[in-house]
Amino acid sequence: MERTQRQAAMGFTDELFPAGTHMCLIYDNEADRRKVISKFLDAGLHEHEKVAYFADTMAPAEVEAWLREMGVDVPKQSDTPAFTITVAEKTYCPDGTFAPEAMLNRLRAYHKAVVDEGYPGGRVSGEMSWALRGIPGSDRLMEYEALVNDVLVTHPINAICQYDARRFDGAIIFDVLKVHPMMIVHGQVVKNPYYIRPQEFLKSRQ
Repeated sequence: MERTQRQAAMGFTDELFPAGTHMCLIYDNEADRRKVISKFLDAGLHEHEKVAYFADTMAPAEVEAWLREMGVDVPKQSDTPAFTITVAEKTYCPDGTFAPEAMLNRLRAYHKAVVDEGYPGGRVSGEMSWALRGIPGSDRLMEYEALVNDVLVTHPINAICQYDARRFDGAIIFDVLKVHPMMIVHGQVVKNPYYIRPQEFLKSRQ
């Protein structure tokens, strides 16, 4: 009998989405960003998922504080591996460079931990502004984002990638749209009309 794909709540919308949904949040308002992200993370905690947040504009302790201010019952970092807040640059570039395949392997390992540790699902969200610092390999970010879509088919975790439209230029933002099948618009997840399948996107950049 074929197994039914798990549906998960996003928190900021009443709709359920299949595990492995890859979304982008392109924002220019900090309050709106915090509202969406706090509800996304809170929903994961309420569903007893394994949840990870990759922070860039604030230290992890500051992120924990604003989540609490938003009403999220954040478990203490030392108490449980179910919820972690790490520094985005150290997560994406642990050796000081960004290598897409290495980060994709970390996503695969995260999904394996979700399964091995008995969680019903997993979700992550990362602030992508670390890529604006000229870190070696960061010019391959869109290649990575495209390939994430293939990884999430076999390693289904839900992901929101956050892009500040006030910091990224228009060309990059348009590429962001091309590599995310779903986008968050006014607090709702919508199918992205600009999305291009990974192989087509990568071929267009050769």
